[in-house]
Amino acid sequence: METMTDTARTVRRRRRRRGIVALLAALSVLSIGSGAFSLAVFTDTDNASAAFTTGTVDIATSPSTLFTLTGIVPGDSGSATLTVTNGGTASLRYAMTSSSTNTDAKNLRDQLNLEIRPGTCPSGSAAIFGPAAINGALFGNPAQGNHANDRTLAAAASENLCFMWSLALATGNAYQNATTTSTFTFSAEQTANNP
Repeated sequence: METMTDTARTVRRRRRRRGIVALLAALSVLSIGSGAFSLAVFTDTDNASAAFTTGTVDIATSPSTLFTLTGIVPGDSGSATLTVTNGGTASLRYAMTSSSTNTDAKNLRDQLNLEIRPGTCPSGSAAIFGPAAINGALFGNPAQGNHANDRTLAAAASENLCFMWSLALATGNAYQNATTTSTFTFSAEQTANNP
């Protein structure tokens, strides 16, 4: 009986081995087949693109020389129109500052008065500066941000400003043959996203 049992065990072992080998072979065929099927899938891709261009802030003034005056005497006055243009693609706000120099140390800049009004000369609009001494003439604030009296211009827009000057009638003999030069500086910044 022991021989039968050993023989039966051996037969069973062989059958198990054959079954395991058959099972492994079947699994191999299935995995190879599934790999073959996965290689036969239709696929597609597509792309989307994005292009970015920044805007510009570009302030310009015309004419570049507003006044060239000689031989003026106490009581004289005059005016000239300055055009301020936004040559950029973004809306802007701007301010103006100025400085005046006296190479002869006679300080004519303290005797000259300036008044600035929106519009073409002669302008009846309310003054945005003066009348006050030409030295230190300003409106708005060139520091970043929205400030009182800053001027605004839409993209590609322009506006005229009337600059009116006068030499005080009380200017004394000490100012004969005096000279001063004034520089008006216009500073611009974007208005969008800039409170």
